[in-house]
Amino acid sequence: MGLCHFATLALALLVLLEALTQVDTQKMVRVQCGVRLRACSSIRFLRLPALSRCLQPPQKQHQVCRDKQLEISSTKCPSEKTTAWARYPHRMDSLQEQNLRRPNIHGAVAVPSYQPPTLSSLQRLLWVRRATMLSHIDEVWPNLFLGDAYAARDKSKLMQLGITHVVNVAAGKFQVDTGDKFYRGMPLEYYGIEADDNPFFDLSVYFLPVARYIRTALSVPQGRVLVHCAMGVSRSATVVLAFLMIYEHMTLEEAIQTVQAHRAICPNSGFLRQLQVLDNRLGRETGRF
Repeated sequence: MGLCHFATLALALLVLLEALTQVDTQKMVRVQCGVRLRACSSIRFLRLPALSRCLQPPQKQHQVCRDKQLEISSTKCPSEKTTAWARYPHRMDSLQEQNLRRPNIHGAVAVPSYQPPTLSSLQRLLWVRRATMLSHIDEVWPNLFLGDAYAARDKSKLMQLGITHVVNVAAGKFQVDTGDKFYRGMPLEYYGIEADDNPFFDLSVYFLPVARYIRTALSVPQGRVLVHCAMGVSRSATVVLAFLMIYEHMTLEEAIQTVQAHRAICPNSGFLRQLQVLDNRLGRETGRF
């Protein structure tokens, strides 16, 4: 009897332990399922509303973003700037490189001012750009002629060219002695200057008076002027250059190039320096400097 009772108790204990084991297992399953369900529900409640807000129309989307700023960066609604950056990164980079708030104001490109020519450059210009031929008389400007003593004494040539005014820059008994008596009976006017072809002779005192005379003569209907000296390359050429500078508003280089295109000229170094002074004075008055 004792052994049977002991066996019965042992069997009951085994059945009880098995039942307890099954209960624990079910509890663990329930706990795990509960955790999963809670995690899934939390994920559903955390993500689905954010996703639904992001899928809303743009106006509503921006309103939600302004009303509720989410702390989690992954759930923030993208702004217009972020969306544009994602779509067109190269365009945004190019815009950021530009200073759109304040335009870059660069200094105006400085126009180089007129540089007065040096004496050596003027002499080089006179020798390099010489006319191929040298004649007794040449028209160097409309109705303005430059010539030598031979042309000044050729009355028939003067009549043929229709010369109305003669400017003699080598007047005097021992130079080109023409004057009013020489042209008596001819329909022309005479203006004489006793100048020497000497670098130390001050020819500049005649620049303005001769230039005015030439201008007045050219303003006469059918007015044609001959300016001459002995060779027609130094004294007479100098006053013609001065006229072009004063009344035709040329620089010294421009005047030389204009005359050189029609006649070879060669003012001496003293006359060139005087023309440089005139060029500088006219440059200051006209604002070239």
